[in-house]
Amino acid sequence: MQLNDLFSEIESFEEEMTRTLMELVQVPAIAPENNGEGESLKAEKLLQILENVGFDKIERYDAEDQRVPSKKRPSIVAYYYGENLGERLWIVTHLDVVPPGVNSLWTVTKPFEPLVKDGKIYGRGSEDNGQSMVASIFAVKALKILGIKPKRTIALAFVADEEHGNNYGIQHLIKQGIFKQKDLIIVPDEGSKKGDFIEIAEKSMLWFRIRTAGKQTHGSRPDKGLNAHRIGMEYALALDRFLHDKYSMKDAYFDLPESTFEPTKREKNVEAVNIIPGEDLTYFDCRILPNYDLEEIWNDIQRLAKEFEKKYDTKIRIELLHKIVAPKPTDVNSKIVVLLKDAIRNVRKIEPRVGGVGLGTCAAFFRRVGMPAVVWCTVDGIAHQPDEYAMIRNMVEDAKVFAFLAVR
Repeated sequence: MQLNDLFSEIESFEEEMTRTLMELVQVPAIAPENNGEGESLKAEKLLQILENVGFDKIERYDAEDQRVPSKKRPSIVAYYYGENLGERLWIVTHLDVVPPGVNSLWTVTKPFEPLVKDGKIYGRGSEDNGQSMVASIFAVKALKILGIKPKRTIALAFVADEEHGNNYGIQHLIKQGIFKQKDLIIVPDEGSKKGDFIEIAEKSMLWFRIRTAGKQTHGSRPDKGLNAHRIGMEYALALDRFLHDKYSMKDAYFDLPESTFEPTKREKNVEAVNIIPGEDLTYFDCRILPNYDLEEIWNDIQRLAKEFEKKYDTKIRIELLHKIVAPKPTDVNSKIVVLLKDAIRNVRKIEPRVGGVGLGTCAAFFRRVGMPAVVWCTVDGIAHQPDEYAMIRNMVEDAKVFAFLAVR
């Protein structure tokens, strides 16, 4: 009967949860790497929401960052104490969002003007990671209103800098020593449409910038210059083909089952169409199966660059931006995996499955220091896309799973 009351209470919050997510989406939280002002304004809005719920303790951890107006990158932790103070269930979500991208590609609404349509909340950051933030908060609110003391303490962490390396967010919190080896950790930042997929492993990550040097000249006299744009494109395409051909192993445990090597961002090089550029900047985002050695891949990237330097009498510099060697996967028999499987079976009436993914989440940093962590939520998987949305039903149903985990 207690579970029925708990789930009914969460159901009654649907409109309030929708409003809360829309309020959060309205506040951009973009990293300085993308010319944003960081998470401070969003953290202030979130603190107001948390204070109205009635958590037992709320703490703020600021990491210094001179690149943002506030000079701080805030992370917030909120506790609702359980019967067993020594056992804590952590739900870790992130405050920051990626930039909107090309605004003209947003067809339903503007990125930071959330809109409800067909059971979905549209707006940048709605699915990634606002949906799970709100679900975790209202799971606690339902327990609080019903006067239910959870079996274990629920600790919610809302972290900065997830989209750009986590130095100012989860890594900062780990260094503060607030997490313990026996903590149960869920990072609801990836999942499946059915809500049946539990991620326990991630690929390695390699981000780098290719800086190709040429000689700028007039567009009508390419003989007097060296077109860095053409050389940069040729090298990027050759590297793309080479990496996919050499590192082509497949592992069905992962979704996607292969390594990915994607040329992504390209920086503006010249102001006018009639100028041959003297510099070209291209970026790669590589998600690599743990079977491969990142040093070997890095050496291949450098070697191919030297071949192009010799061929075109130019200079190609490869700059490492982000490197994460995949940590050891979370044990399928660890307590958090067992508990989450049980919750999914009981609440969602479906059979869960485990596996690995290519995107990087906060879970990797917990695994690296020996703390088992899982990644789970129910999403349509449209993070970082135009017209990003969160399914309202997913938000409500995930809140039920979080609440179940606290009391069972």
